[in-house]
Amino acid sequence: MNKLIVSIIVLLLILLALGLGYRFFNDDLNKAEETKDDIPVIEEIIEPTIEPEPTVEPEKTINTDMFYDLDSILILVNKKHDLPSDYEPSDLVKPNVKSNKSGLSLRQEAALAIEEMFNKALEDDITLVLGSSYRSYSYQSKLYNNYVAKDGEEKANKYSAKPGQSEHQTGLAADISDASGANYLKQSFKDTPEGIWLKDNAHNFGFILRYPEGKEEITGYMFEPWHFRYVGIEEATKIYNSNLTFEEYYNILD
Repeated sequence: MNKLIVSIIVLLLILLALGLGYRFFNDDLNKAEETKDDIPVIEEIIEPTIEPEPTVEPEKTINTDMFYDLDSILILVNKKHDLPSDYEPSDLVKPNVKSNKSGLSLRQEAALAIEEMFNKALEDDITLVLGSSYRSYSYQSKLYNNYVAKDGEEKANKYSAKPGQSEHQTGLAADISDASGANYLKQSFKDTPEGIWLKDNAHNFGFILRYPEGKEEITGYMFEPWHFRYVGIEEATKIYNSNLTFEEYYNILD
């Protein structure tokens, strides 16, 4: 009997111990879970890739004073902007090129450039001939008056400049012909090998086609595929690529 009671008490103690052990184990598990929930989740922070901003070159601008400076190769001469009657470039020289008359001269920088251009043309089997270059105010006056007497003022104004309004007085303009001379001062020059070569290559030597086709309302003159004006290689290239006239490119239409 005593052994039975002792066995029952031992069994109860074992059950009690198991119950208490389970409770403590469960409490610890819950605490562990709660602690786990309190741990902040550290996400991987990916820094955005910041591309460096492209370097923007400041737009190059031309000092507008250059258009009215008599020594500038960008001097503006047209029907609205006259040269003084006594103006003559101080650095006129005779370029060493084939010409159809003697005594033709250009400003030194333009003369050197036209020599390079004519020589390069020869390498490409193109023979260019200089037909007209610097003209004085008085010479242009006689020329213009002769044209007016021949064709009348309205018609003459379409192809000839009044004295003081001719680019030739700057010593920076040249009328160019083919070797035969058959197309000199004729619009048919545009279709000759010489005319085509000049249109495509003159800017590489600093010259622009000054009075392009379809721009008569802007330039004030008819299309002259023979008339080229020196402005320097950098500016000539920009004007050539823009397909604009001198006045349009520099926005000096007034």
